[in-house]
Amino acid sequence: MKINISVSLSKDLLQEIKQRSKNYINRSAFIESAINYYLKEIRNSEKNNNDLDIINKHARRLNKEALDVLSYQGFT
Repeated sequence: MKINISVSLSKDLLQEIKQRSKNYINRSAFIESAINYYLKEIRNSEKNNNDLDIINKHARRLNKEALDVLSYQGFT
């Protein structure tokens, strides 16, 4: 279900949207696609930051395990 909303945009941004939305059904489809893409990027960034926090939380133990494995293989 689509809901109509009103959004204020700068003249320059609207002009660029008009230019770039030519391959879409209409400007609304282009804007919806752009917002979906941006929100996906935000979610991915949040997930990556969460994963990095988990890795950093366990870094000392993981590094010790890696050094242990390397010593078994004769690299240290």
